[in-house]
Amino acid sequence: MEKKNSAILMIIAPEKFRDEELNHPREVFTSQGAEVTVVSTKTGIATGSYGHKENVLKTLDDVAGDTFDAVVIVGGGGSQHYLWDNKKVHEIARRHHSMGKVVSAICISGAALAKAGLLGGVEATVWKSDDTMKVYADNKVKFVDKPVVRSGKIITANGPAAAREFGQTIMSAI
Repeated sequence: MEKKNSAILMIIAPEKFRDEELNHPREVFTSQGAEVTVVSTKTGIATGSYGHKENVLKTLDDVAGDTFDAVVIVGGGGSQHYLWDNKKVHEIARRHHSMGKVVSAICISGAALAKAGLLGGVEATVWKSDDTMKVYADNKVKFVDKPVVRSGKIITANGPAAAREFGQTIMSAI
């Protein structure tokens, strides 16, 4: 598939998402001609952990029926509160996975994929914390301590230092 025609959905928390986990992969995507749509649980200004302001024009509900080449769940502290247990995030991730599309998460957001039922028995990484490791253990995820892990069309990364490699791995999987 030609990369320039790729459509990528990036899901962020409305507050405390990791700035570089949104911006660095997005730079990789757009540099290769992909169209990026950023959504959250509500529209308006979303604020990153380090002050990045993102004007969110669409909610998860607005894109629930749309199809993208890749779904990217951005990490940061807000992810645990807004995205891990969000049924719409789970539905979007499961639907895209069932269609053979790329489904991915960085930092602590791997827990959202685990809670969506997509990581059972799958090799994946995550930002290591008591909470994320418990979610991975409870959902029988095969944790791999590497910056980026690709298991078929599921891609996980362990944090901000891996953000660019994460973006490049997603593009190579599309």
